[in-house]
Amino acid sequence: MTLARREFIKLLSVAGAAGLLPASVVAAMRQPSDLYELPGFGNVTLLHITDTHAQLNPVYFREPNVNLGIGPALGKAPHVVGDAFLRHFGIAPGGIEAHAFTFLGFDEAARRFGKVGGFAHLKTLVDRIRAERGDGNSLLLDGGDTWQGSGTAYWTRGKDMVGAGNLLGVDVMTGHWEFTYRDKEVIENIGAFKGDFVAQNIAVRDEALFDYRFPEFAGFDEDAGLAFKPYTIKTVGGFKVAVIGQAFPYTPIANPQRFIPDWTFGIQEERMQELVDKIRTEEKPAVLVLLSHNGMDVDLKLASRVTGIDVIFGGHTHDGIPAPSIVANAGGKTLVTNAGSNGKFLGRMDLDVKDGKVRDFRYRLLPVFSNLLPPNAEMTKYIEEMRAPYRETLREKLATTEETLYRRGNFNGTFDQLICDALRKVKDAQISLSPGFRWGTSVLPGQTITMEHVMDQTCITYPETYRRELKGSELKAILEDVCDNLFNPDPYVQQGGDMVRVGGLDYECDPTASMGKRIGDMALDDGTKIEADKSYVVAGWATVGSQAPGEPIWETVAKYLRDLKTVKIEKLNTPVLKNVSGNPGITDDTRRT
Repeated sequence: MTLARREFIKLLSVAGAAGLLPASVVAAMRQPSDLYELPGFGNVTLLHITDTHAQLNPVYFREPNVNLGIGPALGKAPHVVGDAFLRHFGIAPGGIEAHAFTFLGFDEAARRFGKVGGFAHLKTLVDRIRAERGDGNSLLLDGGDTWQGSGTAYWTRGKDMVGAGNLLGVDVMTGHWEFTYRDKEVIENIGAFKGDFVAQNIAVRDEALFDYRFPEFAGFDEDAGLAFKPYTIKTVGGFKVAVIGQAFPYTPIANPQRFIPDWTFGIQEERMQELVDKIRTEEKPAVLVLLSHNGMDVDLKLASRVTGIDVIFGGHTHDGIPAPSIVANAGGKTLVTNAGSNGKFLGRMDLDVKDGKVRDFRYRLLPVFSNLLPPNAEMTKYIEEMRAPYRETLREKLATTEETLYRRGNFNGTFDQLICDALRKVKDAQISLSPGFRWGTSVLPGQTITMEHVMDQTCITYPETYRRELKGSELKAILEDVCDNLFNPDPYVQQGGDMVRVGGLDYECDPTASMGKRIGDMALDDGTKIEADKSYVVAGWATVGSQAPGEPIWETVAKYLRDLKTVKIEKLNTPVLKNVSGNPGITDDTRRT
């Protein structure tokens, strides 16, 4: 590509950002080799990754076809999918960016454009941007969910990802699934992390303060009762940048509290405002950032209520959002972003800072295509060394799939269904339940399903399976409870995951209804209606309370696949949805009324 064309593309990008050209025109002109060529702007660059879920190597990852927004969230980012997403953000259909941000034509586009992510490729991009911006002018932030999500992370207790983050050059991070290791392991990993781990919303329980088991931990503040440093100050481009950490507020509810018995979480909005005011007064930063794992809807509400935050770099809900939402509040405005998952994206925000304030910004969420970015040699060597002891196990061939296997969307994906089918078959159950996790890589038609793929979908520290009897009324209560976590109109009540996946069970769902009234017409696969007082044999995994008695879920799924040989999903147990007609968070290939 000639210099003239590079400059032309830069001029187009500037014109598009200024609104002088339609975004679709700029997108149409951009070729794959131009994805990472951005015009210089401002004097402070903030880079952001989140929810990489321990995916060290490039993967396939399909975006959702269902991400419903209810009530005030209807039709607003992140609750738009497919063509509605492209229209909302001005992205031309059919190109590399349309593939990166939507599920449209996924199979063909994945083969055409290749895999995404991979820490060796991500490092190449990070290093390139940092070199372009110059020493001391950039900061790399990690929003958490980094140390969990793969077999190697499970077997090393997250240590493989601590090393990868150090090599990548992460400056500041917060967490969520990081806290699903034992508290001692969490402290050890943070001690080995070379950046700053921050979380303003994690306190030590009052009863634990008297005999706290980690009194020597550098982040512990006995006077404030906080387990970790609430914020850190960095100098970027010659300016003070304050970064406050916000770990996932509902960790002890969504994940086992038994692993972290001494710590409390929560949104802690009042504490957040007090901290922001204190930092503004005492530290006088030019830029104040919240590095959040709240989930995007929670961040949007928080931004409208807490003043003094310039930018929220968000995570948890895995939403790849090409442009920040600008939220007005009593103190001015806050930019809210979310940077997808699985190492698929790198968020880049360039700020123009003058007279101690943010004056303007430019933002791009850059897809990390492994075909377009050469792997960094040092990171490649590190990854190979970390994987070497487990390579034989991970490469075991289990079966072949005839269709795309994926997990992402408010209801069952095909890999979720595979897990549910395995539970029913191996456990001899009528119904199966599987958590609505949003992490997990995709497998293309014709590909071999390996043990690594299974671990990518199931690898948690509480993987034990169970088989028990539940009454029909108990099943409905479970579905109602999870549905309220997903569709409650108040974001502060939502917990950011998706609907529990089911096998052998059909039902109707009205996301617009109130608690207790969203689930109806429950029936077994053969059409037999579920009776409230009748008991049914149910298999599942990932109990948050007491530990279940069965083998790890990956053993159940692997056994099923070894016997099955070829995967073809005969039926998706997705609900019939009511009152969602016209909702841009759903597409025509989902049943609804």
